[in-house]
Amino acid sequence: MFFKSRFNQEVIPAHIREALPAGDAFSHIMAMQGEIHRDVSSRRTIRVVLAGKSYFIKQHFGVGWREIFKNLLTLRLPIVSALTEWKAIQRLQQLGIATTPGVAYGCRGRSPASMRSFVITEDIGDHVSLETLCADWLKNPPDARFKRHLIVVVAELARKLHGAGLNHRDFYICHLCLDRQRLQHGEIKLYLIDLHRVGIRSEIRESCRMKDIAALNFSAMDCGLSQRDRLRFLRYYRQQKLRRVFETEASFWANVSARSDRLYLKFHGTMPRR
Repeated sequence: MFFKSRFNQEVIPAHIREALPAGDAFSHIMAMQGEIHRDVSSRRTIRVVLAGKSYFIKQHFGVGWREIFKNLLTLRLPIVSALTEWKAIQRLQQLGIATTPGVAYGCRGRSPASMRSFVITEDIGDHVSLETLCADWLKNPPDARFKRHLIVVVAELARKLHGAGLNHRDFYICHLCLDRQRLQHGEIKLYLIDLHRVGIRSEIRESCRMKDIAALNFSAMDCGLSQRDRLRFLRYYRQQKLRRVFETEASFWANVSARSDRLYLKFHGTMPRR
């Protein structure tokens, strides 16, 4: 009974069921093929069209006990199903943080190692990640007012996320996206995506907050941001005067800088330019 209530769950609205073949909706969704956007050992993301509308389906096929124990031995919470993302989507929507809207969720299995699950989200349409948008900023700087506005929007999103007890755990600029159509009209509509590892607590741990900010800082190191840009982010993220921030949180920001450098060295084989 425990396994049935804990692991066997389905939230599939009528319009999704009606767009599927007759029979077991869960099995149809788990077997569905489409345009592949990500395909790793235990998880796949595909884009499909149902009843004329575009959706993304993230299919989880079971991580196995080895992966679970590996995570536990390194003091990491193993992600064993799509439930983490489903809950994260709901929480972000409550907070007013734009993300890929959740449509359906399902999970089946008799143990955490063999659970199969899925989450279906709406396709948010034509968008561009900050990683792509900022790729040539070092050589071709953007409009200064636009850059300042974008930094403030990112800082406010991060503050709202962490203030609600959430940490992304993959908080890189590739997971922050802008609506292209609005961007063409000078508007900034920022989405936070790829939520399958999000941590949800009543209050965020300082180590989790530090890792998120370090990941964000590391991923923006080649975007041509100035020291003034980074201080602007810090001021809006903490909503305090900079002097106060450095007086009370000097060790925290030193840890952010050190971790950012380690990530850069790990992925690029050299230290970042200053």
